[in-house]
Amino acid sequence: MPEKSFPPHELIPEHKLLADGEAQKILAQYKVSRLQIPKIKLKDPALAGKGAKPGQMVSIKRLDGSQQYRLVVD
Repeated sequence: MPEKSFPPHELIPEHKLLADGEAQKILAQYKVSRLQIPKIKLKDPALAGKGAKPGQMVSIKRLDGSQQYRLVVD
């Protein structure tokens, strides 16, 4: 059964999957390892329909302009 995709909602910030190269740049910029990045569950509704896989990093752009990163876990 395909994943259900939800329409954008004003209260859910933009979640974008990062390419592996982008993720490596972010980790190097902040001098952290993947294990030090906060986690987000694969089944989180914000990731529905994005094709996320465990081990990928997600960029979350908040409405106030701040940006955060999460590691997708099972």
